[in-house]
Amino acid sequence: MLRPLAGAFRALYGVLALAAFTLLLVVATLLAIVVPTVDGRRALTHRLARAGLVILGLRVTIEGAQCLPAGSCVVVANHSSYLDGVVMKAMLPPRFTFVIKREAASMPVAGYLLRRIGSEFVDRHSEQGRRRDALRVLRKAESGQALVFFPEGTFDGERGLKRFHVGAFAAADRGGMPVVPVVIHGARHAMPNRRILVRPGRIRVEVLTPIAAHPAGGSASELRVLARRAILSRLDEPDLAPDQTRGSREASAA
Repeated sequence: MLRPLAGAFRALYGVLALAAFTLLLVVATLLAIVVPTVDGRRALTHRLARAGLVILGLRVTIEGAQCLPAGSCVVVANHSSYLDGVVMKAMLPPRFTFVIKREAASMPVAGYLLRRIGSEFVDRHSEQGRRRDALRVLRKAESGQALVFFPEGTFDGERGLKRFHVGAFAAADRGGMPVVPVVIHGARHAMPNRRILVRPGRIRVEVLTPIAAHPAGGSASELRVLARRAILSRLDEPDLAPDQTRGSREASAA
């Protein structure tokens, strides 16, 4: 008797929390219309993201925040849930620019908000679009902006770290910026692929030691290898692209 009641209560809480979070998203978007500066809009969404996670019943903590450089850098994190972007927005300083797949720009409400906080969108399907967007992101890197990437580019129901696209590491190499590996623990459990309602619980963000932009014999591919190794050393999931972790010739050419 108690188990069905507990399940019904969790489902009801999930529905109410999702409704409240959606309302908060709409409020954030409306406020982003009137706040005049990008910095102001980023600070606003940083605070609202934190509030949204509380509403969803998630206790999010960050470890190693002192490892984040005060200036420009490229943060790369594993990607396993729709919660990842909200978690990173809430936990990282507001100054970071998020680099996101272009499809997100067309999302109702959220797409507009992402544009208003200065997110950069990249095309994953068109060769011409990839080159155009890569050049634009590289210019951001060269100007010294702090960038956030999910280098897997997508996620699904399979546990494990997927192949990394090289764009984040090319930006770091071109801009002479350190790469900061970040591991998000618990987001996949809280909101797995194809699940609508969030499971209340704990999410932990772990910031690892930055990797210098020009390691010995370094390149964008070498930075990718080192970042994957660092994330896998702390992530309790399998490596789905071991050739990239070994730093093979195949990984360098991918």
